[in-house]
Amino acid sequence: MIEVIAVSIPFAGGSESAESAWGRKNAGSADSLLVKVTTEGGIIGWGEAFGFTAIPAVKAAIEQVITPLCIGLSALNIGSLMLDVQKRLHIFGRSGAIMFGISAIDTALWDILGKVTGQPVHRLLGGAAVSELTCYASLVRYTDPQLLVENVNRALADGFSHLKLHEITVDAVREARNAAGDNVEITLDVNCPWTVRQALDMSAKLRPFNLRWLEEPIWPPENFGGLARLRREGGIPTAAGENVSTLVEFQQMLSAGAVDFVQPSPAKMGGISELQKVFSLAAASATEVMVHSFYDGPGLLASVHASAALGSKDSLVEWRYFDLEAQLYGDAMRPRNGTIAVPQGPGLGFDPDADVVRSFRVRS
Repeated sequence: MIEVIAVSIPFAGGSESAESAWGRKNAGSADSLLVKVTTEGGIIGWGEAFGFTAIPAVKAAIEQVITPLCIGLSALNIGSLMLDVQKRLHIFGRSGAIMFGISAIDTALWDILGKVTGQPVHRLLGGAAVSELTCYASLVRYTDPQLLVENVNRALADGFSHLKLHEITVDAVREARNAAGDNVEITLDVNCPWTVRQALDMSAKLRPFNLRWLEEPIWPPENFGGLARLRREGGIPTAAGENVSTLVEFQQMLSAGAVDFVQPSPAKMGGISELQKVFSLAAASATEVMVHSFYDGPGLLASVHASAALGSKDSLVEWRYFDLEAQLYGDAMRPRNGTIAVPQGPGLGFDPDADVVRSFRVRS
């Protein structure tokens, strides 16, 4: 059985300015799309699909298009099952709602495989060399300089030494750098707003702030040639990959020399099965993988397991830095002093808190 569950958890203490992530201004809640896969033997696996304001489309894709192709088949033949589903549905596109749904089911199947074998997913992927990973606090776009500085200071007080901004002005980045000081690592994700020329001009203005990377600076995101030019001439390391959906596209991005950091998103590009392959592609081009994980559910856990097993000593985990009325895993996956523990239980290590899912489930 495959059950699709939309969850909407309100921000604690009021609304955040989260337009960059949710597609609407002043969002009052963070929305997640969970997928619960139950085998005939009663083993349950959990996955997560990228959704946000696209949740209705992704939910329909899973329930009406993907699920009928999976019911009755072995949950343990993950590779062959997911490949078959991708091939049968390619006519509907190789990105967007269909691929988001496939991603969630794939992750749920890895969770099941781990529970059947009694192994954590990182062990199935080859074993983790570390028991914890460094996190960066990924802030939403505040726009208001005072709010930005307040949250930079709050993140630093919570023990984070790596920050991600989603601001789009030089002044905002300057304020954040002044507040953080020179020893804190700052990355900047601008969500694909600029032409190559605009990106080159902005890079010249941003260089004094010593950014670890500039993320998704070019529109359209698949302009790998433009990204490569910016990487050569812009003077700031580049990062991208959240909007890449297939292995061929990742190979094209890496072959073009477009990025210093490649950022596959497990809830968008095929789940853990495809994510592990991106690590191999990246290793062949000596490119660092920094998994995109702007989630707090199974998508986050997939990122942690893969980074622990397949990443390097410099791998970072993206932590959505804002306060919600509840967390899907309670305090189990909350960072401590800027680090997050690698789950050691079977499968993904944790199931979403049943009370949280029940309380914040969106009934349609």
